[in-house]
Amino acid sequence: MASKNDSTAASQTASQTIDDARGELTAHIEDLLNTLSNKFAGISSEIFAKMDEMSRRLDNLEAQLTANKEKNSGSN
Repeated sequence: MASKNDSTAASQTASQTIDDARGELTAHIEDLLNTLSNKFAGISSEIFAKMDEMSRRLDNLEAQLTANKEKNSGSN
């Protein structure tokens, strides 16, 4: 009977160890996903900011070209 109890205890210990390992793996994966999500959000914000800046600069360039075209047309 003692060996039966020993094998049951060993089985429960192994099961507990597996559950602990799964929990740790799950926690590490969640941390990794959160980190990646935060980095992605930061990069997305930077990209949108650069696109807004580029759009503003293109609008200014277009306005300058239009003004120069009107100036040259008016002097002829």
